Amino acid sequence: MGYIDDAFDGLKKNLEISQTEQDLAQSRHALIRDHVKRAWTTTGDFITGSYDRHTKTKKLKDVDIFIVVDPDGPQGPLAGGTGTAAVNALCQVLSTRWPNVTGDDYVALVEYAGEDVASYEIAPVFARAGGGFLMPCGSGWMATDPNIHAQMVTTKNKACDGKFVPFVKMVKGINREAGDPIAPAFLIEVMALDLVRPPFGRYRDEIRWFLASAAEQITDNWPDPAGLGPDVNGGLSAYDRQQLAATLLSWQQTCEQALLLENDGKDRSAVETWKTLFGWRMPRP
Repeated sequence: MGYIDDAFDGLKKNLEISQTEQDLAQSRHALIRDHVKRAWTTTGDFITGSYDRHTKTKKLKDVDIFIVVDPDGPQGPLAGGTGTAAVNALCQVLSTRWPNVTGDDYVALVEYAGEDVASYEIAPVFARAGGGFLMPCGSGWMATDPNIHAQMVTTKNKACDGKFVPFVKMVKGINREAGDPIAPAFLIEVMALDLVRPPFGRYRDEIRWFLASAAEQITDNWPDPAGLGPDVNGGLSAYDRQQLAATLLSWQQTCEQALLLENDGKDRSAVETWKTLFGWRMPRP
């Protein structure tokens, strides 16, 4: 492998969640799930989100958990109230064990200040007739099915010879290095599911092409890939979308500079240019 290939191989490794982080996350989310199940009657619970889809980047900042409430149990009446009320009820349960518990319109949040895995986002959900789940959404509830999301990522990753998941992590790495202007980061996955097509080429070429395509299309509406929830970028105004398009275009231009340097045989300068996008995540071979 060449100098730039080695740099991207190191990038791929640096974006992987460490075994220490995985072990810590597993022990923490097991404690949370067991605690809730002792207090509430549930029909199941599972890890979800980018941590479950293996598209979470290092450092692992948060883990998402779904608690499936039994509609016939003591907490069943929560389904008839607001999503906020259900979150608040869950916060009360969690606060008997953890001191730093807060809630928003969607989830209860357990925070471990100073830990490698800083927070756990727990959603009280109900199974939905016809498939999927209903999760809190402020005064109401919204339909979602993270299992469909996970299957779509698995299928795409297989079609791309196992390179789709590392690719998504790389683009998320650029986003995180820039201060997470694309929020939610799930939008990156959703766009990549549609825009990335096999056969998958070199990571650097695919990143450049994706950023160019995403810059043109991020102003469009991007629906929930499961076809249940609201548009993934529904909370972004037209102005915000234009700003993100400009950001993506600037990232693409940096990619172009790096590729031109590579074509001129200036591999070290090319890697330094890539590092302006990836930061510490890309090593110097």
